[in-house]
Amino acid sequence: MNQFTVPTREEVSPANQVLFDNLKKAIGKTPNLYATMAYSQNALGTYLTLQNAKTSLRAKEKEVVNLVVSQINDCEYCLAAHTAIGKSNGFTDNQLLEIRTGAASFDPKLNALAALTKSFVQQQGKPDPVVVNNFFEAGYTKESLVDTIVLIGDKIITNYLHGVTKVPVDFPAAPIV
Repeated sequence: MNQFTVPTREEVSPANQVLFDNLKKAIGKTPNLYATMAYSQNALGTYLTLQNAKTSLRAKEKEVVNLVVSQINDCEYCLAAHTAIGKSNGFTDNQLLEIRTGAASFDPKLNALAALTKSFVQQQGKPDPVVVNNFFEAGYTKESLVDTIVLIGDKIITNYLHGVTKVPVDFPAAPIV
C-alpha cells in the first residue's frame, strides 16, 4: 500500500508554498515529485538549490547524465521528465533511447559522458579507469568530472524518492527500452 499522496499547496509549509508558486510561474506546475519533497520543511528548497546550481555541463550533457542514471535506477518518473526535457533540448526519440543505454554514438563527447555515468552508477561510484580516461580524452576536464558526480547524486535523490513514494508520473510516459 502506497502511503504517499502528492501534497497540495495548502498542505505544505508557508516556505514550501512560496516554492510551489515559483515553480508554477517558471514551469507551469509543481511536478508531483517536487511536491512530495515538501513533506519536509527543507528538502524541496535544498533540492532546488542543488538542481539549479551552476555547473560546467551544458543542458544536453545534463540530460545525458539524468537519463542514464534514471534508466539504471529504473525510475519511470525521472525517465518521463527527462525524456520531455531532452526533447526540448533537441534530442531525437532515437537518440534519447540510445542515451538511456549508456551510449551516444551520434556524438563522441556525449558518448564518453554517457559511458562514464553508466560506469559510475553500475559500479557504485568506482568507474572503470578506462572509461574515466576516455572521458578526459573526449575533452572533458577535472571540473567536468566533479560536476558529473554532483549531477549523478542529484538524480539519485529523485530516483530514490520516487522509488519509495511511487507518486503519479505527471509527464508523458517515456518509451520502454
